[in-house]
Amino acid sequence: MTAENNPPRVPRPIQYGEYLQLDQLLSAQKLESQRYGTAAHDELLFIITHQAYELWFKQIVFELESVIDIFDNSTVEDREMGQIIGWLSRITEIQTVLLQQIDVIETMTPLDFLDFRDLLVPASGFQSIQFKQIEIMMGIRREQRIPADRDFFLSRLTESERAKLSLLESRPNLLDLTDAWLRRMPFLTFGDFDFWREYARAVERMLESDRKIIAMNPALTAEHRQWQLSAIEVSKERFAAVLDRAKYDELRAAGEFRLSHQGFLAALFINLYRDEPMMYLPYRYLTLLLEIDQNFTNWRSRHALMVQRMLGRKIGTGGSSGHEYLSQTTERNRVFLDLFALSTFLLPRSALPKLPQELSRALGFHFAGAQRMAATTGN
Repeated sequence: MTAENNPPRVPRPIQYGEYLQLDQLLSAQKLESQRYGTAAHDELLFIITHQAYELWFKQIVFELESVIDIFDNSTVEDREMGQIIGWLSRITEIQTVLLQQIDVIETMTPLDFLDFRDLLVPASGFQSIQFKQIEIMMGIRREQRIPADRDFFLSRLTESERAKLSLLESRPNLLDLTDAWLRRMPFLTFGDFDFWREYARAVERMLESDRKIIAMNPALTAEHRQWQLSAIEVSKERFAAVLDRAKYDELRAAGEFRLSHQGFLAALFINLYRDEPMMYLPYRYLTLLLEIDQNFTNWRSRHALMVQRMLGRKIGTGGSSGHEYLSQTTERNRVFLDLFALSTFLLPRSALPKLPQELSRALGFHFAGAQRMAATTGN
């Protein structure tokens, strides 16, 4: 079809309020307290804050769906990684807003909340289907949840909601797709160069240096010196475990790791050589996953403290144990614990094994490398 037959679109006139559907949006705050006589002043703040949460949750779900769609392929192009990093960075900025909203709702005092709190039973924040979607899409599995959280799926959801979340649980999540992506990293095997053998040697040199420092420290008592030397041996065992697939798989089966052995080693390699140009985007991606997980942990923790401030030891409006329930989910519902554990296995830059020239070149920018070579040879 030619341009003559396909004229440019002429947008219809549209007003600000019409576009944003403000009539519907601003009329969606129905105060329960008003139904029973006198409106509680702070109930409007309570409703608006939680409606804003749900709007931001909708945006986070949208961004995660876009990331998962790209990762659910056999290859992920570099330009797509740039898009993904932009979307995940947006989620971290949204999370900043989510945390700031707690500051806003904490302007409501416990007495203000009691003016309408009993009218909310059995509604509860843990009935947020969108937040459950976010948790599932990130990689939280039902068996990982605390009993009260697992019971929620059976007792507090409608049949259609249960079906929706169960279907989502059957689909690939970000944790599993990230693991598959890490396993495809091409730099772990490179000709005759055995990186992990060299890494093990570098680890032993680092630990031996630590032993000498402890042994020569005159400020340590014999007891404290022995305790620190024992800690070095524990570190040695942990290093050995991540380099031994059978030992690693045992720890993974016990729940200590979630990534596959090859996936964990790839994540470790990316963190060790984050300064190499080809490792920047993968490192940035893993860092954003860690930050998103940490931000949700901070948000749950702040939420738990807010509930304790508002309710003390009272049960939650949904029948949960309130603060206790939220505190337990704060630690249990974390996803990317393996990425937090990577720091255990890092080495100083000066101690990193030197990579073969061909591998180092593969991790760099070929155009810049060619320019340097031409300048050196005079060609």
